[in-house]
Amino acid sequence: MTRFWLGGYGPAMDGQADGIGLLAGDEGREATTLAYRGAVAETPSPSWLAQHPSLDVVYAALEADAQVQAFARTGEAALSPLGDPVAVGTNVCHLAVAPNGAFLIASCYGDGRVVRIGLDAAGRVVPAHGKADAAAALRAALFGDEDPDAPAATPPGDGVAASDPHAAGADRVSHAHAAAFLPDGRIATTDLGFDLVRFWKQSANGLILDHEVVLPLGTGPRHMVVHPSGHLHVVTEYSCEVFTLAAGVDGTWRVVSSTLSSPIAEIGTDFPAELARSRDGQFLYTALRGSNTIATLRVRGGGDTLESVALADSGVDWPRHHLVHEGKMLVAGQRSDTVTLLDLDERTGAALGIRHEAQVPAPTHFLPVR
Repeated sequence: MTRFWLGGYGPAMDGQADGIGLLAGDEGREATTLAYRGAVAETPSPSWLAQHPSLDVVYAALEADAQVQAFARTGEAALSPLGDPVAVGTNVCHLAVAPNGAFLIASCYGDGRVVRIGLDAAGRVVPAHGKADAAAALRAALFGDEDPDAPAATPPGDGVAASDPHAAGADRVSHAHAAAFLPDGRIATTDLGFDLVRFWKQSANGLILDHEVVLPLGTGPRHMVVHPSGHLHVVTEYSCEVFTLAAGVDGTWRVVSSTLSSPIAEIGTDFPAELARSRDGQFLYTALRGSNTIATLRVRGGGDTLESVALADSGVDWPRHHLVHEGKMLVAGQRSDTVTLLDLDERTGAALGIRHEAQVPAPTHFLPVR
């Protein structure tokens, strides 16, 4: 049986989820059923989940509470809090755990903060201090901060969240949305509000801003996929595009191509959410909230070019997250309180139809149970 931990929105985020849930289904390409088994750990609005690379520990972004909490697996289908939650930034919406399990990166939509949080040997989150907060490093890089050792608990609304050299006016606000670990050890983060992809180097004291890639004004970079070819694909929430970035011989990243997620995507009506890839890297998928569809793109060349090939019904309302698993796709419908299981065409990669539907309260994220 295949199982998934489920993130969801609770009442504070206009949903009915009461914690991390469990979804179970048949294994293999012929899977036909899904069943929601209820909450396995009660916690408020765990909208994004991440797995420790070697320990049976799951991390939850508690979006409404501006906290990150670790949970240890205590049974076949049970999670229990591991230590106390750690405060991060407003509306923390994404977590990415370092491949060595030493720390995680929390991206905070509400105030634009990107926070590096240490993890101890047992997987517990360690309160950030020193230069652990990427927001402090960015503030120093942009504004010559006189106190580069400012603690990570600097209040929301400091310079990083309110100002940026690329801002066109006072109405632009920083919205950090995702982080990805790159093969060379650097970290990429998206800023949806400032239309930036930032690249960070790691140091003993935290993160150091390396450089930035500026996307066109108003595109809204949201989530990313690191492709086996070494390219970085970035989906934009406002312009419905996927930008492909590549690193030059000097390590500096740049945009090499951009493609509409679908030729019939409606800008201002459709808002892409997740970006996922097939296991072999031949296809990318993004969900368009609005038309509630799944767009399929084929990866061409050496990974530097994308081609839109199909658009299909997701079967849910407001597809917040989707995951390719064993040749099929799971889609989380945040507003319909449902999860669908879709068939995928092995040749074209396109979603073919809805195989099964399950009732799930305000689902926002899938994480396979290891």
